[in-house]
Amino acid sequence: MPRFAFTVEFDGRPFMGWQRQAHGPTVQQALETAIHDISGEEAAVHAAGRTDAGVHAAAMVAHVDLEKAFTPFRLMEAINARLKFAGASVAVLD
Repeated sequence: MPRFAFTVEFDGRPFMGWQRQAHGPTVQQALETAIHDISGEEAAVHAAGRTDAGVHAAAMVAHVDLEKAFTPFRLMEAINARLKFAGASVAVLD
């Protein structure tokens, strides 16, 4: 199972922080939804840290394990396209 590591940048204003929350949108949820839309897999995104509501990040490191094979660049492009389509202010940098 390939593990994909990436760097994430986001404007935290519309989010309730990094970690999944029942009461509002989070960065983790936005990424996991984009990845599910691309791969069809229910994959958890793990980060090297967390943020609180409204907090921005310039270079947060995260990873996801996927069954499906992707080239890293194509996965990054697909995630960013899906996030932009969804109106999320998150970008996968590499």
